[in-house]
Amino acid sequence: MSLIRCQNGHMFSSRRYGTVCPYCNIETATKARQNLKIKDAEVEEDLYYEEIEPVCGWLVCIEGAQRGMDYKIHTGKNFIGRGDDMDIQLLGDNTISRRNHAILVYDPKKRNSVLLPGESSGIAYLNGSAVYIPQELVAYDIIELGKSKFLFIPFCGEHFEWKDNDKE
Repeated sequence: MSLIRCQNGHMFSSRRYGTVCPYCNIETATKARQNLKIKDAEVEEDLYYEEIEPVCGWLVCIEGAQRGMDYKIHTGKNFIGRGDDMDIQLLGDNTISRRNHAILVYDPKKRNSVLLPGESSGIAYLNGSAVYIPQELVAYDIIELGKSKFLFIPFCGEHFEWKDNDKE
């Protein structure tokens, strides 16, 4: 397995994706980038210690610059924007705000997902209507951010919930 780290810190398989980062679409095939290849044992060790956040659902880009790309939704607040510090980083559409264009929340107690308006000047739309107050999401809702559209696919909810094995 040959992993490469792009300048934004994303790790990906060069065998599968070549030299272009699948997350931020940045070319990594310079001599400096070749020096960033990480040995398999180091990667496996890092992955072993990395805490895994179970997926609770997905956003799938159905229209826009990242058409076909999926984004994982985790428990709690998922801040959406173009910035590196966003939980769901949407690149390629500069009409999406850098920070907090919208917030998608999965609440494990209520077992539901909610779309909140962000703190930026960008407006989020749910099924064609502007989101000014929290809106509960259902499967296959269409979320519009900037010039991009995303399909909401829930995983956790009424029929499935991750159980905390430490408490059992």
